[in-house]
Amino acid sequence: MPTKIRLQRQGKKGQAFYHIVIADGRAPRDGRYIERIGTYNPLTKPADIKLDFDRALYWLQAGAQPTDTMRSILSYKGVMYKNHLSVGVKKGALTEEQAEAKFASWLKDKEDKIEGKVKELASEERNEAKKRLDAEKEVNEARAKEIAARKAEILKAEEAKKIAAAKAELGEEAVAEPPVEETTPVETKTEDAVAEEAVVEEKTEETPAEEVKEEAAEEVKAEEKTEEAPEVKAEEPKEEAQEEEPKEEESKEEEKKAE
Repeated sequence: MPTKIRLQRQGKKGQAFYHIVIADGRAPRDGRYIERIGTYNPLTKPADIKLDFDRALYWLQAGAQPTDTMRSILSYKGVMYKNHLSVGVKKGALTEEQAEAKFASWLKDKEDKIEGKVKELASEERNEAKKRLDAEKEVNEARAKEIAARKAEILKAEEAKKIAAAKAELGEEAVAEPPVEETTPVETKTEDAVAEEAVVEEKTEETPAEEVKEEAAEEVKAEEKTEEAPEVKAEEPKEEAQEEEPKEEESKEEEKKAE
């Protein structure tokens, strides 16, 4: 069987890494090989391919058959196109200078495409990172709103408890200690004043306003009379004293005459 240009798997599970080798077609995939001409890492974007261009072209011209994956890799790196141009030079369709110019222009276009792809992937990564950050911000804002709402509810509950406790304390004080204002006026009032107030209240409830006025006027007149009566009584003893003085004088005169 002819020699083959193929991949030899390396790396652990989930992290595949390949060697590009020239091996006998009868050898197992990961067995012995003739020559290693490069490496291939499909985990990066774009894939990382390191290839010895001249050795790959040599083995391809020597009749080595690439596998399907290796054919696409060789085409990507320009080995297949270079082999095609060399065949045209051998047949006389192209000169070596023309073949080199065509390959140089193709290689430049290929590098530009690779650079464009790299930039596109980088922009996509940036956009994805931005989207992830925006999503995380939205989630964080939603969580912050929920936390603020919970804190507000807790504060309201605590305030309600404090208000209820204060009301309960005030209610107990009101029951235990009645107000002093209601009791003090009753203690200072005399019995006569209480009786007068009771009479006035009964009169105001039973009689209209005009009758109350008339009765009040009569009471004022009665008080004036009572005030005048003691003055008359106070004057009466003076008259008696004046009447007694002449009697004493008469008694003295009679005693002188008797002498």
